[in-house]
Amino acid sequence: MMRASILCAVLFAAAANLAVAQTPPSAEPAPAESAPAPRAWQSLSSEQQHLLQSYQDKWSSLPAARQQALARGSRRWLSMTPEQRAGAQQRFGQWRSMPPEQRQVLRQRWQQFKSLPPEQQQRIRESFQRFRRMAPERRQELRRQWRQMSPEQRRNAIQRSPSARPHLR
Repeated sequence: MMRASILCAVLFAAAANLAVAQTPPSAEPAPAESAPAPRAWQSLSSEQQHLLQSYQDKWSSLPAARQQALARGSRRWLSMTPEQRAGAQQRFGQWRSMPPEQRQVLRQRWQQFKSLPPEQQQRIRESFQRFRRMAPERRQELRRQWRQMSPEQRRNAIQRSPSARPHLR
């Protein structure tokens, strides 16, 4: 259950990144050894240029990593169905309304998840999908049970789980 909750939070944070074209530039520069090459504005498709038009005047002054992130985000956005876009916009709105501390916790959990080996990431994704396929009432009941557990009961439940990830608690 905890893994599903964590993955839900992690995936929520990832979904918020789908709207990367609307986020402010990162304050941290990309590491020099993996720095991508700058992209020319003209290398973007006309649809991407339209989507990113608010960046046109400052595009050449953006760090190359930011250009790449915006280009990737715009490609993802353009490949979404209208329903997926609506969901991404809703999740992004939720993300923006979170207190900065909560966003930071989710970013840290996302980094923890990304640091796991691919096999563990896949097991967590599968567990999350099983959780999502549960009836809403069952998911709510599992959440209620988790909230009512003491920290020790939670630790024991995680340890009993065959694919538990204690470092993601």
